[in-house]
Amino acid sequence: METNEIHRGRLIDHIQLVVRDLPASQAFYSAIFEVLKVPMGGTGDGYFWADELFVSTKDSEAAQGVLTGRHHLAFQAHDRAMVDAFYKAALANGGKDNGGPGERPYHPGYYAAFVLDPDGNNIESVFHGEAQRSAPSVRITF
Repeated sequence: METNEIHRGRLIDHIQLVVRDLPASQAFYSAIFEVLKVPMGGTGDGYFWADELFVSTKDSEAAQGVLTGRHHLAFQAHDRAMVDAFYKAALANGGKDNGGPGERPYHPGYYAAFVLDPDGNNIESVFHGEAQRSAPSVRITF
C-alpha cells in the first residue's frame, strides 16, 4: 500500500486556476516553483498541481467549462535572492513584468516581484524579512 503525505495548516487549503493553455501554464509554474523550492505534486490529463495550487483546463470536471478570472497569488520566498530568481524564471517562461524585484511600502523589509502569468494572473513572490516559522506546514500522512 502506498503512503501519501500532504501538508496543511496555512490560511488557504487550496486554490484552483482554470487556464486557456495548460502547457504554457505548466512551463511557467514549473519554472517558478523550481526556484521557490516547491515540488510539483503531479499531473494528469488536463491538470497539474503543486502544494495548494491546482491548475486545470476548462474541460476538467471541477472547472465545469469556465475559466477562472484574474487572480493575485503571492508565494513566499526564503530570501531576496529567491525573489530575484523567481522574477527571472517567470520572465524566461512566458511571464510578463508587472513590477520588478524591490522593496515595497507595505511594511519594512517587504521585498517582492510581480509578474503576469500566461493567463494574466498577477503572480508575486515575497520575502518579508528574517522570521522564524513555528512549523513549515502540518504533515498529514495516510
